[in-house]
Amino acid sequence: MFAGFGFPSGAFAQTGSVSGRVTDSKNEGIPGATVLIEGTSLGSSSAVDGTYSIQNVPAGPHTVVISFVGYNAVRLPVTVTAGANSEISAKMTENTTQLSEAVVVGYGTQRRQDVTGAVATVDSKQFVQGQVTNPEQLIQGKVAGVAITTVGGAPGTGTTIRIRGNSSLNANSDPLYVIDGVPVDKEGISGASNPLSLINPNDIETFTVLKDASATAIYGNRASGGVILITTKRGLQGEKLHVELNSQVGVSTVARRYEPLSADQFRSLIQQNGAPSQYATLGTANTNWQNEIFRTAGTYDNTVSLTGSVAKVPFRVSYGNLYQEGIVITNNLKRNSGSVSLTPTLLDKHLRIDINAKGTVVDNRFVDYGTVANAALYDPTQPITSSEGRFSRYGGYYQFTNSVGQPLGNAPGNPVAALNNTNDNSTVKRLIGNVQLDYKVHGIDGLRANLNLGLDASRGRGSKTIQPIDFGNYNSAPAAATNAGLNGRYTQYAQDKDMHLLEAYLAYGKQLGGTKVDVQGGYAYQTFQYQGPNFLDYRFNRTTKVNKADTLLLPRYYGKLVMLSYFGRATMNVKDKYLVTATLRNDRTSRFREGYRSGWFPALGLAWRVKNEDFLKDNNLFSELKLRAGYGRTGQQDLGNGYYDTQPRYVLSGASTTYPLGNTGGTVPSYSPQGYNAVLTWETTNTYNAGLDLGFLDNRLTATVDVYQRTASDLLARVNFSAGSNLTNQLDANIGSLRNRGIEVGLNYGILRSEDLTWDVNLNGAYNENKITDLGQQAENFQGYKVGGIGGGTGNTIQIQAVGHPINSFFTAQQVYGANGRPVEGLYVDKNGDGIINDADYTFYKQPAPLVTLGFSSNVTYKKLFAAFTLRSNLGNYVYNANAANFGNYANAQGSTLFVSNLSPDVQNTGFTRQQLFSDYYVQNASFLRCENISLGYNVGKVLGASSLRVTANVQNAFLVTKYKGVDPEVFGGIDTNFYPRARTFTLGLALGI
Repeated sequence: MFAGFGFPSGAFAQTGSVSGRVTDSKNEGIPGATVLIEGTSLGSSSAVDGTYSIQNVPAGPHTVVISFVGYNAVRLPVTVTAGANSEISAKMTENTTQLSEAVVVGYGTQRRQDVTGAVATVDSKQFVQGQVTNPEQLIQGKVAGVAITTVGGAPGTGTTIRIRGNSSLNANSDPLYVIDGVPVDKEGISGASNPLSLINPNDIETFTVLKDASATAIYGNRASGGVILITTKRGLQGEKLHVELNSQVGVSTVARRYEPLSADQFRSLIQQNGAPSQYATLGTANTNWQNEIFRTAGTYDNTVSLTGSVAKVPFRVSYGNLYQEGIVITNNLKRNSGSVSLTPTLLDKHLRIDINAKGTVVDNRFVDYGTVANAALYDPTQPITSSEGRFSRYGGYYQFTNSVGQPLGNAPGNPVAALNNTNDNSTVKRLIGNVQLDYKVHGIDGLRANLNLGLDASRGRGSKTIQPIDFGNYNSAPAAATNAGLNGRYTQYAQDKDMHLLEAYLAYGKQLGGTKVDVQGGYAYQTFQYQGPNFLDYRFNRTTKVNKADTLLLPRYYGKLVMLSYFGRATMNVKDKYLVTATLRNDRTSRFREGYRSGWFPALGLAWRVKNEDFLKDNNLFSELKLRAGYGRTGQQDLGNGYYDTQPRYVLSGASTTYPLGNTGGTVPSYSPQGYNAVLTWETTNTYNAGLDLGFLDNRLTATVDVYQRTASDLLARVNFSAGSNLTNQLDANIGSLRNRGIEVGLNYGILRSEDLTWDVNLNGAYNENKITDLGQQAENFQGYKVGGIGGGTGNTIQIQAVGHPINSFFTAQQVYGANGRPVEGLYVDKNGDGIINDADYTFYKQPAPLVTLGFSSNVTYKKLFAAFTLRSNLGNYVYNANAANFGNYANAQGSTLFVSNLSPDVQNTGFTRQQLFSDYYVQNASFLRCENISLGYNVGKVLGASSLRVTANVQNAFLVTKYKGVDPEVFGGIDTNFYPRARTFTLGLALGI
């Protein structure tokens, strides 16, 4: 496939070819290995399944040299016959030292054996397969102590990642993402449900998770939630051009849905429990509204990449195109992405340059989750469309109206009509790039200078158009009014976000006898800026758009955050036995006022490689035995409420509060003062970690065990103030502390190893206990800060932040049950015996965060066949089933005499006639076992001129086992109001190498 250089065409008759397959110890193909004919410029790189082919090799004896990062190079003799192919395959063995050097840490790399902190790496061979839209899905269930929760079932929907539990009450507990050395913006961009959906997962090579503070403190101010380092794919020096196409097509269906009463069940219920006037409102149809809005959705996902080395400049270029339909009609996501990486070395290999750029354009069409909920509750006896004249103004869709076609008060709209009449679109563009220069200083052995210039720029644009025939925007203005007939609505928004980064450091390493010392020190300057323009609200009829100039929907806004940092790290390795890592970072943020903005974040990590002690040098049982211990402090300053909470300021109030301008009849907008806390400062987190790394049978079986305690103090939290004392009744303040304690275990075992059959399994588990230990000075009868808003009335809550209890503990009334086991309506345990059920009788009951998270993966290869699956489980997590609490009672069908709404089937279990919102009956066990992925595949090998072809079949969200009575037990925060279920997706994939 690749012609040699320097040989005239007349010589082709005296040439042959060399081909084969490069595999690892598991007999899995190694993609990207460099294969060269020694003494020539002839070479190739291995394809996806490890196969390679080199054409036009001169006849005669040669030596084939095969190399790959992390493996020992292989040299094999071969004799090439003119006009024939010679097959040479190689099984490469891991080079422990090289593999160790591949571990990415903050501001550099370390040998794995030198790492003193809790660090976990997942590479592309271990990723979750199938249709993966968001990068974080690649490692779900793969890393102990890392919980990844998807918010809903829409394409590109947001996820919440927690490393070792929640690190704060109100501040951002998300991990810091560092992509190819660029610490990117942790917050989202308007128009994107998930900022990580703007990254193509096919471009990612490894995830490295830094979990304890001795590993994360080098990132200081934003590392309390942990750090995830993402490294993307790139070319290798001397690699020949290789083209790879990955293509997937898939279909998605509803895995689990909300199950209300059927039309016949609903008629029977209304007849037995409703008034005659309510029964008279029922129709004769049998409509399953969820069937009408859900669909079998299609997806295609293609990525093509070119990898190689030109003029000694390694490169990789890729383009990806994704189109994914949601399982709800009208919902979809389109993503076009491109990436470029160049890694030349200059000045006799003293200067290494890394140039990375990743650009993405994502187009979304969103759906309102409330409309999806409405489909579960809309009267199933009504038709989708009707020919009656009163519905003509609504496009023929059935709606709850009076006899002349005007909407009934508080009536819900036809969900099919609402989806079809609403076009909620966005286009989001993102560019992440950096240029990193690493220079080995001439004349000073061991000294390096590193400069990193980075950019993360996002542009979000969106608009929402609601058609004039929409029921929910009906305008009842008289015909003579100027706004008569203006039923349509058009709104828009925009946001620009820019992050600029400058980092520079010096690093020096020296071997002093049996001791190796490395030190580095550096400086970082990072700015974050966001802004958006003014936008007005428009109303229109079928043909004309009218500017309602008196309605300022979104006022212009702007914000800028600057962070200055100094950091240093020193490591010492004594005889490969005793390891020390010390780091220190100083951060200063413009978010806080002078005198409060500087934070110091130190860390110390120690390790003892017991395996290298003399008393174990002849021991064949252990291939690794290392003890680790560490302490570190990290910071938190990300409140997510804007960058000026410590400054006195005024903000534009909008059109609802304007003042007259003289006698002109015009008005001017008003500005209102905002509350602020001038003494707000860093939240700090102190973490202690102890770990044990084990390897047996030449690392065929490896195990990692970590125990930790993490305490956050000076918590950034939104607390209540006396009304009017600071222009607001709530302010951000530093109060109290919380603690996380836990243990993590990770096991990897190569159960089978043979020429034709390999079987590897991974098991990981974590236990985390969370507790609030202090909330500052409070009144004598202070129970805690009530959070977790629910429906049924203004200010209703179901959770609380209280000392001695986990974050977001449920705070409920203790339900009393009858002899038949059913809850007794309105009857709760009176704790204080005063005959009144109120907050004084409520109990702290369960927590939403899981106590235990588990993951299990299996990979089996038999000759060219392979199979894999991933299981995930959460244990000890509870969810407040808000859907059942709101809709599982007869009052939902009795609220109006003009229309009725469907019920949760749970009403048949309780018989409740009214909402019992605070009953602990609705706090339900949400432990689960989910099969995240099942994958089957076959390595076809060479076919139709291609060097490799791999065919795969995958199913995502294959099955779910749970006792939870709602749609899905994975609900971050513990309050289930979601009706958009996760999909079950079936995909077929092709990976073609040329």
